[in-house]
Amino acid sequence: MNSAAPYSTIGYLIADLSRLFGRVFDRRSAHLGLTRVQWRALKRIHQNEGITQAELADLLDMEPIAVGRVIDRLQKAGFVERRGDPGDRRVWRLHLLPQSTALMTDIEAVATSVREDCQAGVDPAELAIALKVLGRIRENLSQLDRASRGESSLRKG
Repeated sequence: MNSAAPYSTIGYLIADLSRLFGRVFDRRSAHLGLTRVQWRALKRIHQNEGITQAELADLLDMEPIAVGRVIDRLQKAGFVERRGDPGDRRVWRLHLLPQSTALMTDIEAVATSVREDCQAGVDPAELAIALKVLGRIRENLSQLDRASRGESSLRKG
């Protein structure tokens, strides 16, 4: 195996990790009665209370209309409420309702168990290096994404 081989497969490896992590998480969280996109939306709203639907769509990499349907279901289930933005009548701000508190605790417990189990046998120092490298790759890709939308450039000059 040549030295370039690991780098030529990093996209596949990351995609596989994401797919497998999601699959294990889905199985362990099935008793909560949420779809993956619903729990991802709740998590993002929990992290960004008052986020707009458009901002949530961007964070979830989804179309705003699809996020609107997810929020409709979460609102109907009593987990989320839409509040109008006082500065712009066209904007809805998303807030968690008290009923979602216990659910968020359950989701966090599942996430913690999956995270701990998938990192079993991994040296903490190696994990720290891997996370640092992946963080840098994410930043590079974010910059490339912004550049492709005309927002900035990864390389100067």
